[in-house]
Amino acid sequence: MTSTTSLSTKKVWLDTDIGGDIDDALCLAYLLQQPACELVGISTVGGEAERRAMVADAICQAAGRQDIPVYAGADRQLLPSSVYPTPDGASRLPNWPHRLIAKRDQAVDAMRRAIREHPHELSLLAVGHLTNIALLFRLDPEIPQLIKELHIMSGVFSTDLEAGPDMPMGNWNSWLDPHACAIVYDADVPIRRTFGLNVTSQLVLKQVEKPELFGTSTGTDTERGQGRDSMMRAVGDFGAPWLANHEMTFHDPLAAACLFEPQLCSYQRSGSVTVDYTNAETLGAMGFQPGAGRDEIAATVERERFFEHYFAIVCR
Repeated sequence: MTSTTSLSTKKVWLDTDIGGDIDDALCLAYLLQQPACELVGISTVGGEAERRAMVADAICQAAGRQDIPVYAGADRQLLPSSVYPTPDGASRLPNWPHRLIAKRDQAVDAMRRAIREHPHELSLLAVGHLTNIALLFRLDPEIPQLIKELHIMSGVFSTDLEAGPDMPMGNWNSWLDPHACAIVYDADVPIRRTFGLNVTSQLVLKQVEKPELFGTSTGTDTERGQGRDSMMRAVGDFGAPWLANHEMTFHDPLAAACLFEPQLCSYQRSGSVTVDYTNAETLGAMGFQPGAGRDEIAATVERERFFEHYFAIVCR
């Protein structure tokens, strides 16, 4: 596949902790296949950020998209922590061509340049913990007003989900770096939409429901189909360690899809999101206060409509 742009495309920057849960890779696959997406760049966050960046690059290369720059970002949280998640999926890197990305902490400067070059045009999609974004906002306080919109996968806005090892009280992304999360939600951003686990957890797909997802496409464009097939084999390979013990839930792809099809969800609007970064028992917990504020949180999702949209894009 080759990169295409037009007046109808949307400039997107993806910030991701790819390499663990397969949903980050499924999110990247969607963006690579979405004809309305001009993927300006990718940054990675989390333990072994360089290896995460190489996973992202390998998926891009499998899709025939060597044109997309990939940067390794923050390796650690803002404050010292004993929690250092590493990407199990990166063990599959020898299976796939990729560029060597040996330097971390390159992402923030790259994001800043891209936003400054395209003021009010770039949609920022954050599907990992928010360390890179917080550092960006602190480095250049004008940046929040220069982005077009910010979509975040984070939080739990319901008491129906119980906390557990894989789902802390605040959701992994906000729990892992609650101070970064608080900085990002304190920033004055034109549009900030949040997609919490109470909504995204409805998007579980068993592999038997879509066995061809990691197989051969049914499209008629041979070149596009070959790129798609290679890309999805890479996604399946990098996601295999996760799928050995977990279900496939499309958390991050929902935040991506709603950049282009916001009506897939309904929203609570005109409020503000709060982040707990002081209480050990509820660290990273997020809440929504209706009233004054620009925050929007996803309230419901049309599951069947989402999967129809996702497969129409990715399997084309």
